[in-house]
Amino acid sequence: MTPAARVQAAIEILDDVQAGIPAEQALTRWARQSRYAGSGDRAAVRDHVFSALRCLRSFASLGGAATGRGLMIGLLKNQSADLDSLFSDVGYAPAALSDEERALGQVSTNAAERLDVPDWLWPLFQSALGDDAEAAATALQHRAPVHCRVNLAKGDVDTAIAQMAEDGITSVAHPTSRTALIVTQGNRRIRQSSAYKSGLVELQDAGSQSVVNALPLKDGMRVLDYCAGGGGKALAMAARAQLELYAHDTAPQRMKDLPERATRAGAQISMLTTEELSDAELFDLVLCDAPCSGSGSWRRAPQAKWSLTPERLQELIDIQSDILQKAAVLTAADGVLVYVTCSILREENVDLVNRFLAANPNWNIAYQITLPVTEGSDGFFTTHLTRSS
Repeated sequence: MTPAARVQAAIEILDDVQAGIPAEQALTRWARQSRYAGSGDRAAVRDHVFSALRCLRSFASLGGAATGRGLMIGLLKNQSADLDSLFSDVGYAPAALSDEERALGQVSTNAAERLDVPDWLWPLFQSALGDDAEAAATALQHRAPVHCRVNLAKGDVDTAIAQMAEDGITSVAHPTSRTALIVTQGNRRIRQSSAYKSGLVELQDAGSQSVVNALPLKDGMRVLDYCAGGGGKALAMAARAQLELYAHDTAPQRMKDLPERATRAGAQISMLTTEELSDAELFDLVLCDAPCSGSGSWRRAPQAKWSLTPERLQELIDIQSDILQKAAVLTAADGVLVYVTCSILREENVDLVNRFLAANPNWNIAYQITLPVTEGSDGFFTTHLTRSS
């Protein structure tokens, strides 16, 4: 595909996304219908689409419209690209720019629009982050780095770096976590690499790894990953200590790949249904990686930024509060209850924990930290709660 044909493909996919189709689904459908597109073409089109979604408001302003065409015009203006060579109406290229399209478009003076945050959400960013709100929003406009977690049960960081290099993947240690690598070249080869297939490395954000590394895990502890999802944090915990480790999710299908991943990692993880959990013994540590806005990880899932509404945020807060209450009942008297989100909003983090403490005065904060999205990882919040003696 020519660069211009890639732009046209991105325009069509973005129109589908704007019509309500999830971005991944729209990209998959296009790829299946476009057998002529090679891996490089698919990667380039994907980058166009996700770059446009991260900067939807500012690119729409630059391009004069929130359509797929307007977004791609805005993206390419932002890159100072030669628009006439890409919008030429030759072959599979998009139609040539009209005089009106050339005249339209400007950098917005509205902070929320310039920084690609919904208007209703910008005050929440400012409330949560203060003077760092603009830097955080700017970080979310850019592509997320690719991180791997080194499975210390299988080898060390230096071994992982060397083994990945044999498969053409360049990586270096990441300062956020002692198990983290940042991949600087060859990230699309990771899943086919020997380091990945042998369980030496897993794809996992460095911030997520840091959250697990802060857990007070000891050999022999009975541990529950209450909102396990794909099981990334459960796998990271398994590599930290010899645990009696369990995983649970109210939507069990999210854990469907966990047995295979655990086998690859050499980890022992038992999965519990909600019914089984009701009869289970109490746990020494319960980890609640709660469903949230995902605002700290919107670089990876930018469509979520635009689909979030005040009503949905309140629904998530209610779910988080319910999860924390239910998980507290599952925690042993001298155990640790851990609450985690990949959100940067106070409403889902500090405010929610404070409401839990007000309703449950026998619980206390033993540890709490916020990992900003501006320091090379996704944004995370975590707190460790313990009961008064």
